Parts: sequence; C-alpha cells; structure tokens
Amino acid sequence: MTNTTDEPFSEARPIRILIVDDQAMVRQGFGALLDAQQDMSVVGSAADGSEVLDLVRKARPDVVLMDIRMPRVNGLDATRSIFAMPGDQHPRVIMLTTFDADEYVFAALQAGASGFLLKDATAEDLAGAVRVVAGGEALLAPSITRKLIADYVSRPAVRTPDVTVLGPLTDRELDVMRLVATGRSNAELAAELFLSEQTIKTHVSRILAKLGLRDRTQIVVTAYESGLVSAGS
Repeated sequence: MTNTTDEPFSEARPIRILIVDDQAMVRQGFGALLDAQQDMSVVGSAADGSEVLDLVRKARPDVVLMDIRMPRVNGLDATRSIFAMPGDQHPRVIMLTTFDADEYVFAALQAGASGFLLKDATAEDLAGAVRVVAGGEALLAPSITRKLIADYVSRPAVRTPDVTVLGPLTDRELDVMRLVATGRSNAELAAELFLSEQTIKTHVSRILAKLGLRDRTQIVVTAYESGLVSAGS
C-alpha cells in the first residue's frame, strides 16, 4: 500500500481512501467529493478510532483521513495503532482538524501522520491533499511547519537534540533534509539547489533509506528532533 519512492500512484488503480470522523456530515461530504474523482475510491468510513484497525485490514486503504478529536479512541491513538500493526505496508494518514495550529498536530506527525487538512477545505484542496500524500509528499505548508515546530521546541519536555542520528548522510543529503524540513516541494528544492527534480527525488529516497524513515513528514520531524534545523531557521 504505502508508496515510499516519491512517485505518484499509477493511473491504472485509484487511490483507496478510508474516512474516519465522528461527524456523519463530514464522512458523507468528503466521501461524495472524493468518490467523484476519477482517480480515487472511498473504500470505507468509521465514526470512531476503535473501528480503524479492522477497516484497514479489510479495506486496505492507501490513505486514511483521520479526525484528531473523537470520543472513545481519538485520532492520535488510532494513528499510533495503525503504525504499530505488523509489517511495513501501512496506509498514509492525513489528520483532519478545525484549527490551523491544533495542539495535537505535531504529536500526530510523531505518531506517523503524513500531514493534516482543515475540515473546511475546498473540494479541490481535499482531492489535492490526498494525491500529494498518496504520492509520498508531506502535507505541510512552510508557514504551518514553522508554527508546529515553534510550538514543539518551546515545550519543556523536548529532549536534547542528537545530531549523531544523521551520521549516514552526505553533505548534499543534509542540505536537502534542511530544505525538506521547511515544507518545500521537490520543485522548490530543485530550483534552490540548482538540481533536477529527479535528482532531488533520489536524494530524498536515500535519506529515507539511510535513516529508516517512512516518508517526508518523518524527515521533517527528525530534522528538528536531531537539531539539524531549529524553529528560527
């Protein structure tokens, strides 16, 4: 299921989507909008995080739209449960929130989510977000990234940065990682570093492989936790 090559999904198979939200109107509305896309198929929905694991096993979605705040089992715990499942074939998770600086967003990224989306997103933004995450990109605008990281590093519980985890990376890969951590796209990285987009994709893939990371969002989290970049960068 999970695409870790930074390549888009094949047009021969639609992106399979699971929607998890305790509001029926959100599930129905998002479901209708996404099912209308030729390259997407909604394969299930749930009103509570407790239903997620069974649905993931049965429906095998590529992308899960997950509400952060739900009764009983919230989106954070449900996301952690997904990535605790055996094997390395996990769906990508987009967290749904009503706030652009939700206090749980960074925790959601640490739990394994690939980004987040506001619930009042337009149909175009919703479909675009699913395609971006399904294709291996992080759904984090630079301005939102800065808010999240500033909030994270200001907390007393932040652990001491450990740059030794970046030992396997070359100087060029470190340059790429710094820029990925600001939320830049491959095209923006290519322009800034005077490289082709394909070369950027190759560097990103090598970073993922060397550090044992799943996707670009984990690159962002690792970059800040290791001290490679800081909130003021």
